[in-house]
Amino acid sequence: MRRNVSAGISAAIKGQSQAYDRSLSLYACKNSDAVRRRPDHEDIRQPFFHDGDRIVHSKAYARYIDKTQVFYLVKNDHITHRVLHVQLVSKIARLIGRSLQLNEDLIEAIALGHDIGHAPYGHDGETYLSKCCVRHGIGGFHHNAQSVWALDRIESLNLTLQVLDGILAHNGEAHDFEVHPCRDKSWEVLDEEMARSMRQHEGYSGIMPMTLEGCVVRVSDTISYVGRDIEDAITLGLISREDVPADCAEVLGSTNRDIVNNLVVDVIENSYNKDYIALSDEMAQAMKALKEFNYRNIYTNKEIKSQSAKIQNMFDMMFDELLDDVRKNGSESRIYMSYAKALDARRLEKYLDGLSEPEIVRDFIAGMTDEYFNDTFRELFLPVKKARY
Repeated sequence: MRRNVSAGISAAIKGQSQAYDRSLSLYACKNSDAVRRRPDHEDIRQPFFHDGDRIVHSKAYARYIDKTQVFYLVKNDHITHRVLHVQLVSKIARLIGRSLQLNEDLIEAIALGHDIGHAPYGHDGETYLSKCCVRHGIGGFHHNAQSVWALDRIESLNLTLQVLDGILAHNGEAHDFEVHPCRDKSWEVLDEEMARSMRQHEGYSGIMPMTLEGCVVRVSDTISYVGRDIEDAITLGLISREDVPADCAEVLGSTNRDIVNNLVVDVIENSYNKDYIALSDEMAQAMKALKEFNYRNIYTNKEIKSQSAKIQNMFDMMFDELLDDVRKNGSESRIYMSYAKALDARRLEKYLDGLSEPEIVRDFIAGMTDEYFNDTFRELFLPVKKARY
């Protein structure tokens, strides 16, 4: 049984929330601004703090633990996985947010949920799954939209508009180093942006966050991985420290520690008491150049892409096999049985309402960890030896 706080404590908590809102910047999103799609039970937690808890306790969050960040099929316990990446984004974004007097609870919730929708095998898996989706006429696949879909439609967590919007608009890989919030969004606007994102085959949607907190997470996402990926690549022997371009190292440093520190300080200095988040031109150009170095020497490195063709074939084969299973067996199919265990009957019915079979398969594969993806493929396509005595 859930225990309710007394009237006196409830009043004190409300007073604390109001005091916190007054302590924030003029440009910050206040707790009192939080909007949910449906009326909900609020307890001693403030709304954005509550959202962070809901995300952490979701089934999708638990699956972060075995999802690729950059390097897959590598046996090394010190390489960054998706679960560590979102924690690093949260730490960096909260540090920036605290310095700019923004709402840290909102920042944390967006950061922890921003990559929930990533498919197995990272961005490569996203590309392969997107091709499957296009082939079956359901648009492309984009992890930012899938993150919102997983939290809002599949698990139906009733998160606030501001958190879901920040998650949808988090991917700022298009080198927009001055990020302005697009305020005054509504649920209708979010739903339209979601539909547009899920229809889009490739490229960036151009969707901007409605809050300054969302803008901070968008910038912090890049800050969190650009240096960390270099450290991982050095650990794996793909590059050496000396390979980092001298002009980038001179501005940013050549270690993740220095890169993160210099970028965070620059963001704070160029965003303080402003209604946007920005980097200086020098830092922005250096980070862009460093990302291009990473792309050439890490992300497209032939040594880590040697298994790519096999993985793409696995996505194609599994998508078609699961789709055939759903069409033939309906509620007795592998996907339905799995969802029936994870969701109660009401949520399952609500999730499935109006969805096509390819969309259901897309969601199922997107939710897989790398290991579960491999295990499912083995079960579907490889022979099993049985003992007979």
